[in-house]
Amino acid sequence: MPNVLVTGSSRGIGAAIRAALEKRGATVIGHASKQSTVSSITADFTDPKAPGQLWDDALAQAGGRIDILINNAGIFEANPLRSDDADWLELWERTMTVNLTASAQLSRFAVQHWREEGRGGRMVHVASRAGHRGDSPWHWHYAASKGGMLAMHKTIARAYAREHIFSYAVAPGFTDTSMAGDYLDSRGGADLLKDIPLGDVATPKEIATIATFCALDAPASMTGAVIDANGASYVR
Repeated sequence: MPNVLVTGSSRGIGAAIRAALEKRGATVIGHASKQSTVSSITADFTDPKAPGQLWDDALAQAGGRIDILINNAGIFEANPLRSDDADWLELWERTMTVNLTASAQLSRFAVQHWREEGRGGRMVHVASRAGHRGDSPWHWHYAASKGGMLAMHKTIARAYAREHIFSYAVAPGFTDTSMAGDYLDSRGGADLLKDIPLGDVATPKEIATIATFCALDAPASMTGAVIDANGASYVR
């Protein structure tokens, strides 16, 4: 069975992905931004050197072979327009560093690894509905980071498909995690559900089901695809 590196696997969607993969028999190398009670490699993505260290540690733990990368780690923090200029820019940069740049670094390491080994590999990017339709006025940075992730994913898929390096993306809407719960509360709570035709948010298990399918089962011809999971709140 494959060796899978899952970032942000200590809670929420990442923890659900890890559980689903392990249930299928995969060997999962987990990651957490802080020390966790779950077996994981600790790496704080606000440090530009952290993704490289994580990759090296994960590769060593996996015996020199990683077959699948799942970019799931991310932050979601409000950044009001009226914030102090320096504070607004600091949060913009931190969000880009964690949500996009770290994913780009790990994707690059993965592609290089698979090309050097002369074999294929898969990556799955957990993006967001916000990458398509934008987000609230307090979350320009989050939407931009996820839009960038989707553009990166499509570029990787187009560039390396002939080498059997496949890229898939999942774009959840609101998901029942602590991160989404804070957002729902800040934007009016249950009233925000009126924007979702389904009338409910996704569960981490639902998103994990999609990510696991992409990681283990999706056909090669699906490379480059983005799977939406947003209760029909954004259809395209």
